[in-house]
Amino acid sequence: MNFLIRKAERTDTPKIFDLIHQLAVYEKLRHEMVSTLPQLEEQLFTHHYAEVLLAEENGKTIGFALYFYNFSTFLGKPGLYLEDLFVEPGYRGKGYGKKLFSALARTAREKNCGRMEWSVLKWNKPSISFYESLGAKAQDEWTVYRLQEQEILKLAE
Repeated sequence: MNFLIRKAERTDTPKIFDLIHQLAVYEKLRHEMVSTLPQLEEQLFTHHYAEVLLAEENGKTIGFALYFYNFSTFLGKPGLYLEDLFVEPGYRGKGYGKKLFSALARTAREKNCGRMEWSVLKWNKPSISFYESLGAKAQDEWTVYRLQEQEILKLAE
């Protein structure tokens, strides 16, 4: 078995899109996935709003981590924000999720990040257990707020 983690390239966009679709189905959020393949390609590889690591087993793409950088005013350093991490169900239990996290940690170290953060759905107990096994701590004192596109447009008027 040959396992590899690599940075995604523009030609990987269809693979990334498929994995995002699988994640949306897994998270029971398929109805919220309105992204298109051309849109994803433009945002990732023309505007560079986020970066993607791909996990491959024997040349087949089986997982991904999509991340971007934010900034902590208190730390005075950048942070790495993990938007999504997904390994196809048939490839779980092989340590690939941990290897993706290790690759992200190396990226965060190279960029002098003061922290790594992400969100998890409260019902997703397997992922929560996995994150805690890595030493991650839930941040209960913060509540996430969100403005959707309609609210943004209204507020921007």
